[in-house]
Amino acid sequence: MGQRDSTLPFGGWLGRRGFLQAATAVGALGLLGGRLGGVAHADALTKEQRAKMTPEDIIAMMKRGNERFRKGERKDRNYLREQKASVKGQYPAAVILSCIDSRAPAEVILDLGIGDVFNARVAGNIENDDILGSMEFGCKVAGAKVILVMGHTACGAIKGAIDNVQLGNLTGLLAKIKPAVDATIYTGERTSKNYNFVDAVARKNVELSMSQIPKGSPVLKELQASHDMLIMGAMYNIETAVVDFFS
Repeated sequence: MGQRDSTLPFGGWLGRRGFLQAATAVGALGLLGGRLGGVAHADALTKEQRAKMTPEDIIAMMKRGNERFRKGERKDRNYLREQKASVKGQYPAAVILSCIDSRAPAEVILDLGIGDVFNARVAGNIENDDILGSMEFGCKVAGAKVILVMGHTACGAIKGAIDNVQLGNLTGLLAKIKPAVDATIYTGERTSKNYNFVDAVARKNVELSMSQIPKGSPVLKELQASHDMLIMGAMYNIETAVVDFFS
């Protein structure tokens, strides 16, 4: 048994050798489970770390990250270390399709770091050929295991689609959201002034995007069918900061 050393943590009861062994073990656990917001000062996600994660693991880590965010307990990240660690390669665990709304930055509200995810942002979080191509790159080429389509409450693009707004190229974008307006079952006031209706349409828009992704991409459909990739939906509440995940 090692002698006590008062200069070591816990009074040194482990002994120097035991303490070093324990510290090494803890460090290894941090590397394996600490990415996607698990530990402070972790470097960029590695290929080996991602390989150990299932799609369900990745979703669970996102949920924990959002829980930290809404509690005001986000990790004290060293972004410069993450940036430097990702210079020679990137191994993101997921592709997130989210809205451009300035109040809903995915990496922030899910407490993610540099190199953790790909994030495609477009008003109304709609899918199109370019977005699908980006997802194919992220999943088939780069190895991401989750596609998360994330909408949010009080979405301006959803309101614009409800109001049939006409404005330059925005007209065509909003036209892609209108099927969600028509498909939303709602017995109350179906206007953009009714925020409950707006949020119901936003959720339906996420659901339709989730269903359209494999239909529009045989590549992604194959990955989904083989369980190599999982498509999930989520709604972020800009008032409560809660992300509601659903399949």
